Amino acid sequence: MLKSGEQYLSGLRDGRTVYIGNEKVEDVSQHDAFRHGARTIADIYDKKRADAGLSYTENGEAFSTYYKMAQTREELEFRTSAHRTLASYHHGLMGRSLDYVSSFITGMATAPQMFGPYADNISRYYDFLRQKDIFLAHAVVPPQTSRDPEFYQRPNISSPSCQVVAERDDGVIVRGMKMLATGAILADEIWVGNIIPLAPEHKAEAITFSLPCNTPGLSMWARRPYENTVKHHWDAPLSTKFDETDSVLIFDDVFIPWDRVFVHNDPQLARAIYINTPAHVYGNHQSNVRVQSKLGFILGLAERLVSANNLEEIPVIRETLGRLVGQEAALSAMIAGQIQAGESWANGYMGYNRRMMYAALNWSVEHYSKFIAELRTLLGGGAFNLPADHSIFQDPQMSALFNNYWTTPSIDAGERLKLVRLIWDLVGSEFAGRQLQYEQFFAGASMILAGHNFREAPWQEFRGVIDQLISEQPVPDAASTVNNAQAV
Repeated sequence: MLKSGEQYLSGLRDGRTVYIGNEKVEDVSQHDAFRHGARTIADIYDKKRADAGLSYTENGEAFSTYYKMAQTREELEFRTSAHRTLASYHHGLMGRSLDYVSSFITGMATAPQMFGPYADNISRYYDFLRQKDIFLAHAVVPPQTSRDPEFYQRPNISSPSCQVVAERDDGVIVRGMKMLATGAILADEIWVGNIIPLAPEHKAEAITFSLPCNTPGLSMWARRPYENTVKHHWDAPLSTKFDETDSVLIFDDVFIPWDRVFVHNDPQLARAIYINTPAHVYGNHQSNVRVQSKLGFILGLAERLVSANNLEEIPVIRETLGRLVGQEAALSAMIAGQIQAGESWANGYMGYNRRMMYAALNWSVEHYSKFIAELRTLLGGGAFNLPADHSIFQDPQMSALFNNYWTTPSIDAGERLKLVRLIWDLVGSEFAGRQLQYEQFFAGASMILAGHNFREAPWQEFRGVIDQLISEQPVPDAASTVNNAQAV
């Protein structure tokens, strides 16, 4: 069933526990810090229902395209096309949108045998997600404070990382903290697991499960929101619509029934379910597509700014834009290559090319800041010579003066204000700072990304070329060495 926007908003009024500082949020769908972000998600649900390319039919039922288990390159392309359309709705600014975590679970569900005794659980959960058209968030990283095990060997101090503290006939009890739950405050459910390798002795932490956002004992502690700090949409048009929120999850003896457990007491499997199934490629291919959409948005702003300032014919400006467009095209090629060189997985399914996907992920981390820096350079001091906010339009005299003095031959004052506010919200606001930091660490620290690329590299092929060259050259003996010396 394809959910409507109103059905989604209704689900947010489920009694979930959300804090902004010490303020407890009573209704996420109506609170000033979240209501416009929630409305954005609701609009995406409605657009998704209206676009036939964003769903597929199986046994007479319609499901969101990102739940499609691909068996051919054409079906991989079908998924990619849906990711591209969905990213266009938020200009790539919402990293954990509807199709992100759901793609991970779809990849996992292609290989339920990986889950051993919990194989039926992952198959049933996948079917539940697509039947209910669930917006799923995730938290798969332990708190930074839990990464020094020696500290937690001290008396009366225990690791803050989410872990099993008790088992019952009907499920487990978990306690602790998990991060970073981007989008969880606006989601229906949360997937909790471990993407970072666990030490063998950390069996209690090797728990993977899912739960509704209103589960008793679960609370979400939001970082400082941006939406409710803005007086008017004009002043921060991106912050007010696309702040997907980030939060830390606190589990205060939360009960998880066995049918919502997917890994338990198995540190190695807790991470392997991402890497040894198409999960990681499905989810991070979505990220590649999303970043491309975001770069296209940046390029559109840059070109519009250049046009507004009559700078199109200046050679250095054309060079700058041409270089940026070429870099965006390189990412586009990497995305296309992931489909063309798609790989076979177990049970007859296909996934995107792993090596190309990780390369694109690494490329995105290294280049996003460069695009933002160029857009900031093109903007120059333009953001500082505009009125403080939209309130000047409430005064007829000030509005007339503004229109008279700020209008240029290429753009009137009001359109210029909207354009510069858009750009500033992406390069200079607090929302912009979060976007920059987020893209820098989207897939973890740089060494983690390098590790993925190292793991997937065809080292045997590379090494084989060198070994062959070496083997073709015989080791010189004493006689040949003397003869060669005489010849010289």
